[in-house]
Amino acid sequence: MTPPVFDREFQRQFIDLLLWRRDVRRFRTDPIPKDDIDGLIKEACLAPSVGNCQPWRFVKVNDTTRRKAIRDSFERANQEALNEYHGERAKLYASLKLQGMDQAPVQLAVFADEQTEAGMGLGRKTMPEMLDYSAVAAVQLLWLAARVKGIGVGWVSILEPKTVQETLEVPEHWRLIAYLCIGYPEEDHVVPELVREGWQDRIDPSALTLER
Repeated sequence: MTPPVFDREFQRQFIDLLLWRRDVRRFRTDPIPKDDIDGLIKEACLAPSVGNCQPWRFVKVNDTTRRKAIRDSFERANQEALNEYHGERAKLYASLKLQGMDQAPVQLAVFADEQTEAGMGLGRKTMPEMLDYSAVAAVQLLWLAARVKGIGVGWVSILEPKTVQETLEVPEHWRLIAYLCIGYPEEDHVVPELVREGWQDRIDPSALTLER
C-alpha cells in the first residue's frame, strides 16, 4: 500500500482540528446515531498501545439509575474540590460548568484493563503505567475523530473512580481512565472555556520545553 501524502492544505486543516477540539460541557440533547458512536470507538482503537496490547475498554452508560449514581458521585467530588479553594478562586470555581451529564445524550466510560494478557507484557516492565497512557491515547483519538464529525466530547474527571467502577460492575482490575460526555455542542469555540472564564491561560510551549 502506498503511503498517503499529507499536503500543505491537509496540514493546515489538521492544525485547525487541534485548535477547535474543545472540552465541551454544553450540549444539545439531540440523539447521536448508534453507528456514529460505534464508529468513534472503532477509530479510537487505532491508537498506539504498549506492546500492541490495546488495553482500552469502553462501557456505554445507558441506564438512568447508573447515570444518576455517577452524577451523584460528581456532586460529592465537586463539593470536596470546592472546599479546597478560598475567596475569589472559590467563587470562580463555583461558577464554572464542569460537566455536561444532564444534557449529553451519550455517556461513555473508558477503562484500562491492567491484567490484559495481550501484548505479553512487552514494554511494561519498567513503566507499567504505559497501559494507562495507551488508553489515554485512545481517548484523544476518539476526541479528535468526534470533532471531525461535529460531535463534542467532555472529559469528566471530578468523580470517585471506585464508585464509577462499582456502579458499572466492571472487573476490579479495570482502572478508570475517562468518563466522557458526548453530544452535539450548543456552540463551537476555538478558545478553551477555562481560558474564557479566567481560570487558566494557555502556557507558551517554550516555557514547557528544556534542552539538555
